[in-house]
Amino acid sequence: MNLFEKIFNYQLISRLADSGTFMITAQERAWLKTMLASPSASAAFTPHTLNKLRSMLEAEKPLDLSKAFIEKAGSLEKQVFHPLLRPLRRLITEKSGIRLTYRVKDERSFQDEMAFPYKLEYSMVKKEWYLLWYHMRHRALMSTKLQKIDSVHELPVSIDRAEQMEAEIENLLLKLQQHATIQVIKEYNRELSRILYAFSCFEKDVDYDDIHHTYTIRLTFLSNESEYVLSKIRFLGKRVKVVEGEHLQRRMHESAMKALGRYEIE
Repeated sequence: MNLFEKIFNYQLISRLADSGTFMITAQERAWLKTMLASPSASAAFTPHTLNKLRSMLEAEKPLDLSKAFIEKAGSLEKQVFHPLLRPLRRLITEKSGIRLTYRVKDERSFQDEMAFPYKLEYSMVKKEWYLLWYHMRHRALMSTKLQKIDSVHELPVSIDRAEQMEAEIENLLLKLQQHATIQVIKEYNRELSRILYAFSCFEKDVDYDDIHHTYTIRLTFLSNESEYVLSKIRFLGKRVKVVEGEHLQRRMHESAMKALGRYEIE
């Protein structure tokens, strides 16, 4: 048995998370202090939050990056941070409406659309931020890249109207939701942390069968995310098995048959 297994135990971590407790290592504190010294920190945090974090980490020593890392030339990467993240988070928290000007794929522009921002989502595949929002006039659920948004202006709405739109959004999302049950093969129970990390961007529940000593993961995702779920299942290989979810099972069967066919194996 690994002496450090309990540090990464899923049940322990989930109980700590439920109680609002987070385990932070000295290395993580040192890393955070180093990152807060970057000029971009002032754009990512409000002055109050930034000052509070810096005061909490005052006694920590920053990381010495002068000799540990050598930056080599590489391809241009997209920036994870976007200037609209902070104002949009505030508007979502305050349950405020917005007037939205944005562009679509063919670069057509829509001006001052009345919208209700619901959630910010990050695509691990495209490495881009999206705003999930409710179109007040068309009563439809929309998803727009932050890069395609030209301007956002606050539009006050009543509490009753905000609650009504939230209910309508949840009903629309419920219709788009899909579920799948993934079983961890018993021989790979010790890799549970790695397996859960692969599904970290999805809503999930984990159950443990004391009799058969198996973990079962129930995933909840939107219909347009099924291909991404499939890519994660393929990546995990023989560690997992789809036990519920007809669409995923059929697609995995198709993938397996194509792979066998490529090597002319019946």
